[in-house]
Amino acid sequence: MKIERMSRILPFRCEQVFDLAADIERYPDFLSGWISARILKREATVLHVEQVLGIGPLRIQFGSEAVLHRPERIDVTSSEPPFRHYHLRLLVTPYSAASCNLSATADLELGSRLMQHIADQILPASIDQAIAAFETRAHSLYAPQKPPIDGGGGLNSP
Repeated sequence: MKIERMSRILPFRCEQVFDLAADIERYPDFLSGWISARILKREATVLHVEQVLGIGPLRIQFGSEAVLHRPERIDVTSSEPPFRHYHLRLLVTPYSAASCNLSATADLELGSRLMQHIADQILPASIDQAIAAFETRAHSLYAPQKPPIDGGGGLNSP
């Protein structure tokens, strides 16, 4: 199954969004379904990652390779079970001087017909949710913090 580009325009610099997407070990903190993501080995721009995803009561553990093309692209691939092949591409492209477009393309084939059927049903919505989660995370990390509003209990209050 191949899912073409789900995207969002984010009001942040490409480098910021790329860094957020490249911080794979933090995925369980903000991506639904990610139970763990651990970098086993780093080689220049290649990360070897062990991931565990949860779909309801199912737990899917697999190794993957993430190739970082800073600041525009991350390619994640795996051919370990349960996948015959798995390729996720995250693209970060400039939109304006202070914003970028984050998009994702996924292509995967599972070894089990039943698991493939389940994936075909949930993958499009899962990618949309992941892009939304990256946007929420970017806002929490990079949006300017507003000072608290003084509710009238300050020093100059009567």
